[in-house]
Amino acid sequence: MPDRRRVERFFRSKLQEAGKQYEQLRKSTDGQLEETREVYEVAKNARCLPLDEAGRAQIVCRRYAERRAAKLDDQFRPACYEDGQPDCDGCVEDIHSGRVETWEMDE
Repeated sequence: MPDRRRVERFFRSKLQEAGKQYEQLRKSTDGQLEETREVYEVAKNARCLPLDEAGRAQIVCRRYAERRAAKLDDQFRPACYEDGQPDCDGCVEDIHSGRVETWEMDE
């Protein structure tokens, strides 16, 4: 009988360990899925911006309150973006959320 208890304890500990590993994997996967959804949403919002003939996004600059046509980088920031400048940071947040002010060529 003592061997049976040792075997049961061994299997129980291995099952608990596997359960913990599964939970860690599930949490990691859930986090990665959420991150992917956020990136997809940002990309979708950036793709909806009106573009000029050169493929530049037609946005209204928050810093200078003027129309701009700017290329977006791989993080969907306009070429005129200045790191740490509050208006520029706000502009990028607006682009990411899909609420940036834009303009059309016929305006």
